Amino acid sequence: MQLFKKNSPFFNLSFFYIIVNILLRIVLTFHPITQSKFTFFETLKIFGFGLLSDLFIFILCSVFLWLYLLFLSDNKYSRPYGYIIFGFFVVIFIYILSGKSILHEYGGSLPEIGLAFVGIKTLLFGLMLFLPKLRSKIRLILFSLTVFIFVLLIIQNAVSEFFFWNEFGVRYNFIAVDYLIYTTTVIGNILESYPVIPLFSVIGIVSLLVTYFIVKRSKNFIYSIPKFNDKLKNFGIYIVLFLISLVAIPILAKQQNSQNTFANNLQANGVYNFYLAFTNSELDYKTYYKTLPDNEAFSILENQIPGIKDNSTQRLVTSESQEIHKNVVLITIESYSASFMNEYGGKDNITPFLDSLATQSLQFTNLYAVGNRTVRGLEAVTLCLPPMAGESVLKRKDNKSKYSTGSLFKERNYSVKFMYGGDSYFDNMGDFFSGNGYDIVDKKSFKPEEISFANIWGVCDDDMYKKAVNVMNEESKANKSFFNHIMTVSNHRPFTYPDGKIDIASDKKSRKGGVKYTDYALRNFFKMAEKQPWFKNTVFVILADHCASSSGKTELPVEKYRIPAMIYSPGFITPSRNNTLMSQIDVMPTLFSLLNFKYESKFYGQNVFSKDYKPRALIATYQDLGLIKDDVLTIISPVKKVKQFKLLLKDNHLSDGKIPILYDEKIMKQPRVDLINETISYYQTAAKILDEKKYDK
Repeated sequence: MQLFKKNSPFFNLSFFYIIVNILLRIVLTFHPITQSKFTFFETLKIFGFGLLSDLFIFILCSVFLWLYLLFLSDNKYSRPYGYIIFGFFVVIFIYILSGKSILHEYGGSLPEIGLAFVGIKTLLFGLMLFLPKLRSKIRLILFSLTVFIFVLLIIQNAVSEFFFWNEFGVRYNFIAVDYLIYTTTVIGNILESYPVIPLFSVIGIVSLLVTYFIVKRSKNFIYSIPKFNDKLKNFGIYIVLFLISLVAIPILAKQQNSQNTFANNLQANGVYNFYLAFTNSELDYKTYYKTLPDNEAFSILENQIPGIKDNSTQRLVTSESQEIHKNVVLITIESYSASFMNEYGGKDNITPFLDSLATQSLQFTNLYAVGNRTVRGLEAVTLCLPPMAGESVLKRKDNKSKYSTGSLFKERNYSVKFMYGGDSYFDNMGDFFSGNGYDIVDKKSFKPEEISFANIWGVCDDDMYKKAVNVMNEESKANKSFFNHIMTVSNHRPFTYPDGKIDIASDKKSRKGGVKYTDYALRNFFKMAEKQPWFKNTVFVILADHCASSSGKTELPVEKYRIPAMIYSPGFITPSRNNTLMSQIDVMPTLFSLLNFKYESKFYGQNVFSKDYKPRALIATYQDLGLIKDDVLTIISPVKKVKQFKLLLKDNHLSDGKIPILYDEKIMKQPRVDLINETISYYQTAAKILDEKKYDK
């Protein structure tokens, strides 16, 4: 029972973990991004169930600490056991050193890590075996180091959760798993975004102080090592607690059932959320979501997309006019919410050029991004497909040879390129676009003299646009039409850019600065483009890849998904506002209709000017899938959950022609079954079509 007494490191570390998590919940509750108030009952659930979750999570995660404490013993150093164990460590060390171990078969850094671990373990065991007078001191050092590692991990996790909440307004989710994969870029982003040295210095100092306190309270534990009988009791108790934790944690997770998503996230344990996200990168639709018979689902879809047949989305798109083979430049702007623009009520005047360009363009004022990640935006404008549950198509193994917007241009002998200022390896962009017929122009394509400024995400937008103009000049000389998709990077944390370009200093690292510089760079691009011989024969499509933030009181806060979108081509596109509700997946099919393209379509996206078009928008996270229609938001979620919200416009006080975008989302007591079934039909059929490879070329 000694393991669970106040002088036990197990007890002290668990107490510390719970205290840290309580403080974290308090900080996140009052964080500016947590735009919500909580009832007394919600607060009680947040901290009550949250505390229980934290305790059970610690029990599971402390298995290594428990094993370390369990094997503390002087008996293992006595003859002949000590020599046998030491010899075993030496053999393992030589085995790894030989270069023919199983670790070498896996490659990477595993051999070096394994060699270092076994080497240190062998050295320390040898010292404690052959120098028994130093044994207690060495053991205290190792004990202190073990406690320090646990303390550091607890504090580091709390700090990481804070910054993740600061960025996304949620506990760890699938984005955090992505970040774990792309460590170089993410770590670089952190280094450039935050005062890392002071921050880690404080974390280190606090960890040392807490370690000192815990070691001081617990060091008697290692000086009076529990006897075998006590260890046996501890073993039994821990196993029981471990098994209880395995059962209790999922049950507690099911209690995150508030209508307020902030309350659910605050109640949750971040470590467990990370585990769930890690194990559910691809969510099988039929396993996790409410379904309809396939024939019924496709029958409903036929009413939304006229002309489709054979349980697919295949249909003939016709035009009575001759095809127009103009050049097309598609610009997807990083993290650009509609609310930044003056036209949507923005008050900071940080998008002067885009505001001006909108008045000269065909502007889609009621358009919604499909998701909250770049991969979702790229998926939407390339595949014109509803967002898939779990992992984006871009990052799936089966992501090549799809029916895409690029393939339509390829069929018409266009040069097709994807241009990105960063490394296209990130988020698997390069693999996806090259696998679908695009040539890649990314940071690796830049000569040193072509880069005036770069951060961890890539070259600044100015440099990217200059490169794009040069590439398009070469394409123009070849007398070949081109379709170039440019993805910007500057409007992303750390929000750094060349000095002296705008009136917000780069070292402020502010979102407003990132937005304004992005606008500045876009203006410069069009200044350069207007001087080129290909300009008058080019159509420009400008829209955001996704919004700046998707956190809100509900799973899918509608106003956060509103993004600017426009088509600009002087002399060809008549400036106007189109207020029709539409999705990001509709932009390119609408463009194709303006170019009079005739093609056999597989797109879910539609021409919004068609008389058959029925206004709707699709929005999603990696697990919550939504449909906006008839002022109703329908959300389907894992475990076959369904929610519906009535959308009530709040911004009717706006004047001067500004576009209202803010809504209250009120839970509906009487469900619209037709809209539920329609939501299911979109996502179920899309999942089925992809699985059956009916979306391949």
